[in-house]
Amino acid sequence: MDERTLILKVSCPDAVGLLSRVTGFVAGMGGNLLEAHQFTDSLSGWFFARLAFEDDSQPDGVASYRSGFEPLAREIQADWTIRRASTPVRTVVMVSREDHALAEILWRASSGELNVEIPLVISNHADLGPMVEDSGLSFLHVPMKAATKDQAFREIHAACQAVDAGLIVLARFMQVLPAWFCETYAARIINIHHSFLPAFAGADPYRRAYERGVKLIGATCHYATDKLDDGPIIEQEVVRVEHFHGITDLKRHGRDCERLALARGLRFHVEDRVLIHGPRAIVFRD
Repeated sequence: MDERTLILKVSCPDAVGLLSRVTGFVAGMGGNLLEAHQFTDSLSGWFFARLAFEDDSQPDGVASYRSGFEPLAREIQADWTIRRASTPVRTVVMVSREDHALAEILWRASSGELNVEIPLVISNHADLGPMVEDSGLSFLHVPMKAATKDQAFREIHAACQAVDAGLIVLARFMQVLPAWFCETYAARIINIHHSFLPAFAGADPYRRAYERGVKLIGATCHYATDKLDDGPIIEQEVVRVEHFHGITDLKRHGRDCERLALARGLRFHVEDRVLIHGPRAIVFRD
């Protein structure tokens, strides 16, 4: 990613001329617009935009743009961010025993396809420790029992804070997060659920899908909340299954869906292509 490229995300109540004002701000600061996406939700009356632009004329770089945009942001009542696109997102990955989602993230990160820096992988089981350490990454095993679960999450929280995590990815981390943890990292926890939500939330969705005789199975990448398998949906992937496919077949096809949905959803997030409004995620695909 070009060091000069900045990303501006804006969401605010809709009004006439918003896109012109936002792009006009970029131009006025000397920015050269590379990419622009905008969407107006007519039902909620809300405006969303993502702008990518390059500029090396400001002496303080991102700081100049942030201070310059503040007055306009207040006027249009905007939620907004400006960041340098080349800066990797510090990402903690949390896993349990299954390795396919973790392997996908590690491969895409090492190949440069995902602009993330992974300072730590955390698990409630020790099984994947060798795999993580063979990749040159730090591994933290935090055992979880019902009586000590809150203490375990306090340890996980402290570890995430210590490495300055900007994002947490639940790569088949099979534990429900406490509400306080979700609030601390609101809109910064991404989960992959092995079902095409909202269908078959909770445990063992492939078995329930098989028993129901579904013809499509899928996976859902979403922001985690304190509600089980809830939160704004970023990306979904589906595959057709046949009547002769057993539960093992559904799980095999499902793992493919999980890897793809998680990889795309994670990339959309780290490239600032996702804007959240209530229970919905607006995703500006590339």
